Amino acid sequence: MWSATKGYRLRPWRSPYLRWRLETYSGKKAETIRAKDFWDLAWGERAQALRFLRWLSEMRGYAGEGGES
Repeated sequence: MWSATKGYRLRPWRSPYLRWRLETYSGKKAETIRAKDFWDLAWGERAQALRFLRWLSEMRGYAGEGGES
């Protein structure tokens, strides 16, 4: 999220990348996405986002294993 909102950190719903992702995920046109749409989706999908972050952490752990000798 931090990387995806670079330049839009105080208003992440204005990020072109996040608008595109929200459009893809929700089917709502990117030009019509407002702050409420962003926060509704973020709140509604928080459990899935946490699962993804745990999975990402696990994958990064695997990528770091055996790399140092």
